[in-house]
Order: sequence, then structure tokens, then C-alpha cells
Amino acid sequence: MAPDRSSRSRSRSVGNEERLVALGDAIDRRSGVARKTKPSVSARRSGPKKRRSRNQRLIRIALVMAVIGVGFVGGGYFYAQYRFSKVTNVKCGEACLPTLPGQPFNILSIGSDSRAGLTGAMAAQTGAGGVSGQRSDVIKIIHVDPSVPSISVISIPRDTLVSLQPSIASYFGSKYQRINVNLVAGASMTAGPQVLAKTITANFGIPINHIVEVSFGGLANSVIALGGVYMRFPYTSADTYSGLRINTPGCQHLTGMQGLAVARSRHFYYSPHNLTWTRADNVMVIHGRTPPGWIYDGTSDYGRIKRQDAFLRAMMLVAKKQYNPFTINKVVSQLPAGVQLDSSFSLNTLIGLAVKFHSYDPSQMQTYTLPVVSPGANPYGSVLVVDQLAAQQLFVKIFGSSLVTETTPAPNSKLQSVQPPYVPVPSTTSTTTTLHKHHGTTTTTTPPYNPYYFNPVPCVPGASK
Repeated sequence: MAPDRSSRSRSRSVGNEERLVALGDAIDRRSGVARKTKPSVSARRSGPKKRRSRNQRLIRIALVMAVIGVGFVGGGYFYAQYRFSKVTNVKCGEACLPTLPGQPFNILSIGSDSRAGLTGAMAAQTGAGGVSGQRSDVIKIIHVDPSVPSISVISIPRDTLVSLQPSIASYFGSKYQRINVNLVAGASMTAGPQVLAKTITANFGIPINHIVEVSFGGLANSVIALGGVYMRFPYTSADTYSGLRINTPGCQHLTGMQGLAVARSRHFYYSPHNLTWTRADNVMVIHGRTPPGWIYDGTSDYGRIKRQDAFLRAMMLVAKKQYNPFTINKVVSQLPAGVQLDSSFSLNTLIGLAVKFHSYDPSQMQTYTLPVVSPGANPYGSVLVVDQLAAQQLFVKIFGSSLVTETTPAPNSKLQSVQPPYVPVPSTTSTTTTLHKHHGTTTTTTPPYNPYYFNPVPCVPGASK
């Protein structure tokens, strides 16, 4: 005899309850909450209906609170998980060390000049026809300490000379080359993010735990998903090569391609007279002249790094204010278009970091540029070499005792690969001074000194500053 409708309903209720309890246990285990052991479902079935109703209410309340706590509603998490599964994985393998719960970790963030993720028209705006292959135009090591929480970022100029891994060295026929060649994909060599991570650890002793690679399209799509970012420009600004055009000073709303133009800009012009950039100005720049009423920021990659750091803060400022399931789903749905993560990065890991850093002030993020100098005449062209003493002082300040021994140290100003000077880990860290590197000189200054006063900074619409 077939069970009646009420029996089937009770059966479904019990089955759903088991799944809800399991989900609640999983959420609590992730958040570190200890749950009291509950009687089995069969025991509750034999108990009073009042106890079962009370337990069901408690389970539902706990689940609702947990769901609200991480910012998801209904099936949002499962859709985000589906979209996240479409993200291309970067090979990390032995180049990446495992992370420990609650401990600091390092992310190698690679900004490549690949046009993956851009439409044909958008790619044309970035000069896609004039480039082939891909290079690591941006190399940043992001040090994250969840226990504080704190974030520190070191940018490595793309022309920094490094000791190559054997497979890359045999391809170029030389021991040293610019660091950005490690991402080049060649038919006769093995290169890519994993090799770049190995190169960084071998040259600088910085352990890498995760890799993120972002193409032009990945950055633009992320900005679009966030609804744009806001940056304040002290003056009208332009860059003929990246396509940047800011014709009104003040707090500006930047779309995907405008944000990309800011992050790419290393031929930056600004006008203290707040002039509007014209086609005639474009022609003058192409012929190597600075237009009247405009000032050229000749710091090239140094200036671009500063603008990228400010842009990263602006993205974080917008992201932390849009802490809702719709924005998270939108951002995750854009990730496959030009963003690659190593396989050890799970959606739950990213959600956990978002929750942990939800109240983090992006202005507290510490940013640095690897101390480098010019070696003068050398067979490698216009390159930079590491200022070993200043670099070691910076590494110890940020990474402390987690640094490992360099197996193939970066060459010094004499183009020699020797072990860098030893710098002890201090018992206390002073934060009253800031190290500035510019054109091969080292200066220690106190805020608010800003040699890049003309650069854009994050802003809030409607705010006075």
C-alpha cells in the first residue's frame, strides 16, 4: 500500500532537516563556532512534537543569521559557485607554498598586457594590433595578514634585471634578463606565472602562496562589475598611449575602459591650467614635444606604479561599500573574462577574506616599490638592478622571518649574483617613516610629502576632500 500524502510530506521534511543541519554544521565549522551535539533525526522523531518544532525553528534562525552574515540570500551562493567554477586556473604547483589558517600569506599579482576578455572594439582601443604574445607589465606581491588585518604591496618594476630559471636562460642564451620576460609564452620554452613565481622566490627569498593573473579585460570587467570607481584628479590629465582623458578636475567616476587607462598610464600629462586635451596636443606628443600648458610626468613605470596603487585603493573602497549578494555575484560572473586564479583559491577562501577585511580602510594599505638603481653601461640595455641593502631592509620589514634563502640572487650593480647583505629581523617595527625610491636614489621622509601630488587619488562622491 502506497504511503499517504502526509507520510510523504513528513519524509521530505525530515530529509530537508538533515540537509539543513549538515549545512549549519559546515557553516559553524568554517566560522569556528562550536555546536552542541544534537540528538539524531530518529530520536527527534520519537520525541515530543514541541521539541522538534523548537529545534527546527532554531535551525532556521541559525541558518538565516549565517546566510546574512556572509552577504548571500537564497541561491546566490550556489550561482556564485557555478560562475566561480568557470574561472581559468593558473598553474601554481611547487612554486606555491600552502597557506596556514589565520597566518600571513603572499599573493603574486600579475597584470599582463593580454587582451583576453576585451571585445574587439575595446581591444582596438588598447592598441591590440601593435603587440603580440603577452608580458607581465605589472608585478605586485601582496602580503596579507588576516590576524591584524593588514595589507602590504611591493611592486617590482618590469625592467628589473633578475637571474633566470634554467629553462628561460637557455631560451635567451643569457643568465640575466628583465623580470617581465618570465611570462612570455614561447614554443621552445616553458614560461608563465609558475616560472615567474619561482623566479621571485629564487631571486628575493619571498615565498609565494597564491597567484592571480589579470589581463586588460579582467581589470576593465572587474571595474564594470563594481559599477565603476571614483578617483579625484587635482588637474586635467591625459595619456595619448593609454587613452586617458580627464577634462575636468575633481572626483571622477571611471568606467571600465577609463579605469584601465589610468592603470596603464606611464606617459602621463597634467595641466595646472586645467586645459582640455586636443588632437593638436596628440600630434605634438607623437613627435616628442610637450604641448603648451601641460607638464609631463617623466617617471614612467614609477609613476604608473603609484597610479596603480591608488587605483587599487579606489577599487577596494567601492567593493567594501557594495557588500551585498548581487554585487558579489556580478563580480564573480565577470571573473572568467580575463582573470585567472591558482587552483588553491576557492570561493569560500575569497568570501572569508571579504568578510575579514570588510571594515578594512584601504588608505591603511602600505605600498612600496622595489628599491632599484641603474647599473650604467651594460649588455642588457636600459635595465634596473636591485639595491640589495635597501631591498633587504624592505623585505625584512614586510615579510620578517618568513623569508627563505635565495638560491639564485638577483644581480647587483656589478652584474654579480651574490648573496645579499644580512639584515636582522627587528623586534619592533617603526612606521614613522616611508621609504621612497626614485631614479636610483633612496630618501627617507615623513608624511605628508608627496612627489606625485598631481596623481589621482580615491575619492567619495559628494565629499569635500
